[in-house]
Amino acid sequence: MTPPSTRREEVVDAVHGVELVDPYRWLEDGDADTTAHWVAAQNRYTRQALDARPSRDEWHERLSALVGLPTVMGCTVHGDRLFVLERATGADQFALVVRSATDPGAPPRTLLDPADRAADGAVAIDWFEPNDDGSLVAIGLSEGGTEDSTLHVLDVETATLSDLRIDHTRACSVAWRADGSGFWYTRYPEGDQYHRHVRHHTLGDDPVDDPVVFDRLPTPETWASVFAAPSGSHLLVELSVGWNRHDLHLLDLASGTWQVVVDGVDAITTLRFGGDGLVGRTTVDAPNGRIVTAALDRPDVTNWRTVVPEQPDDVLGGPALAGDDLVVVRSHAAVDTLERWTMQGERVAVLDGLGVVSVAGLSARDEADEVFVTVSAFHEPTAIWKLAGTELTRWCPDAPSPDDLPSLVVSHVTYPSLDGTEIGLFLVHRADVVPGPDVPTVLNGYGGFAIAESPAWMPSLAAWCAQGGTWAIAGLRGGYEHGERWHVAGRRELKQNVFDDFHAAGDWLVANGLAAHERLAVVGGSNGGLLVGAALTQRPDLARAVWCAVPLLDMVRFPQFLIARLWTDEYGDPDVAEEFAWLHAYSPYHRVEEGTRYPAVLFTTAEGDTRVDPLHARKMAALLQHAAIEQDERPVLLWQAGRAGHGVGKPASMRVEEGTDVLSFLWWQLGAEA
Repeated sequence: MTPPSTRREEVVDAVHGVELVDPYRWLEDGDADTTAHWVAAQNRYTRQALDARPSRDEWHERLSALVGLPTVMGCTVHGDRLFVLERATGADQFALVVRSATDPGAPPRTLLDPADRAADGAVAIDWFEPNDDGSLVAIGLSEGGTEDSTLHVLDVETATLSDLRIDHTRACSVAWRADGSGFWYTRYPEGDQYHRHVRHHTLGDDPVDDPVVFDRLPTPETWASVFAAPSGSHLLVELSVGWNRHDLHLLDLASGTWQVVVDGVDAITTLRFGGDGLVGRTTVDAPNGRIVTAALDRPDVTNWRTVVPEQPDDVLGGPALAGDDLVVVRSHAAVDTLERWTMQGERVAVLDGLGVVSVAGLSARDEADEVFVTVSAFHEPTAIWKLAGTELTRWCPDAPSPDDLPSLVVSHVTYPSLDGTEIGLFLVHRADVVPGPDVPTVLNGYGGFAIAESPAWMPSLAAWCAQGGTWAIAGLRGGYEHGERWHVAGRRELKQNVFDDFHAAGDWLVANGLAAHERLAVVGGSNGGLLVGAALTQRPDLARAVWCAVPLLDMVRFPQFLIARLWTDEYGDPDVAEEFAWLHAYSPYHRVEEGTRYPAVLFTTAEGDTRVDPLHARKMAALLQHAAIEQDERPVLLWQAGRAGHGVGKPASMRVEEGTDVLSFLWWQLGAEA
């Protein structure tokens, strides 16, 4: 096999005194005919390689069965109604379903199945927010994976959409008025990826005339969210300024007076209305988090009262009000348990009967002593459980048959990074498989944006382990496995720590007889795509194969495209000389060396990705195809999908096709094919 030829151009930039060569600048233009022809040729080349794999049909059958299992994405409860984003058996998209919050046996009712709105199932629900009595739902729909939401209002009784359409509501935050007559919401100016303002809409009015309620953004990239008191008395605006600071401002709706809750403090604070005031989590003076309350008449940080103090070895999340108590998520090395605390600061129960899981969300039922918990795990699809008092009951969907799932063993170990820091590592495999150098092994991680690599349902992981492989997940610095200090230790000028942690994971697996470099693959997407891009350029000997999905790879030019200026706080800004030096030092696109024996690589991206521009995967694939040796054995492949985006909203059928490509590619390259 020979990859398609790619034109090289002499493009040289001088950036902060450094000469940068960029021979594939022309591939940045995704709308150009020349780029489209090149992508089509690359896709044909990739199909030639992957469609020929003898294991492909088996992977497709196994993944179809696992992806087709019923699962949920999240829920919220209002009165006796539980609203769930739910994908039924064999469905292509998550539909909005309403269930009983009191009777788990009551039949669900589908309010909106977005797959019905496009022949290829590529319309998705991005977000939803019911009003207080659960009679109306604001809901965001987008097409082709773009996440460029249009806001609609859904009538719950009739399951019909009103005529209202509000564009530019990506990842919208909505807060309904107590009487349901309108709502506050976030919206972007037309043609602007930033300057996300809070507006107010009254039902029946023309949204063109919706007034701006809050636009005092510390930076153009600041991410505003909005919450309303159930009593109708106050409005809370939360401003995410970068990735380690939240400002909060409180509006008294009767007087029109704004109060500062917290402003300009490098800490994450998420307060919500509860009881007679505000309650929530903060990292102010507590990098692992503490639970605090604040009075509405004295909400500023100096008057907060700690209910649950910081825990030295665990990270606190949540909370949710359950009657007179708080339900708090407590995370130890990315494994979650639930705890009940009184508002006086007494822990009254620890609820750890769910096993090795993560808690993806809590939703409390009004004043009742009940909380609906979204629970995710490696061994089965995500489900919703109901916590009443100290009793946990599975609510929906029904548990899958054991015959439909592989029997998995999950262990958690630690290993030393290059500087001696102990890093957590999940190892997952079939119960009768013993990890070793002859077992095909996948290593993945993320390491960024304060996101912990916690237990989660991944059909590809389950399929890989069912086939006899091992899957390892590293809890790298930059994530949130050990709180804000862990996050800070892997961001900006310390980003190399993340890569060192990942390389050390692969070396530790090999040194301890749990894997072999020739039977090891590294995989990652988005920020994880940057991770494996750094691994393949810094340590081309680490793994035999790489899956690099929707990646950031040109870290010198990344802020110029789509919404990427949102991430300069996490990575650094190449317009600043000192920060350019950090980025250029590890930028995978600038670290490829001709004549190097690189691993086999599969890049996957999508034309509808509005987060990470597909140009990164295109340019890197072209550069590696030019530079790498032994591509007859270690090919460099690119697949750019149409009618898809960064991953959110991707139809199940498309997920199966992509997963089949990935797993058959890895199985082939790790020498496991018959």
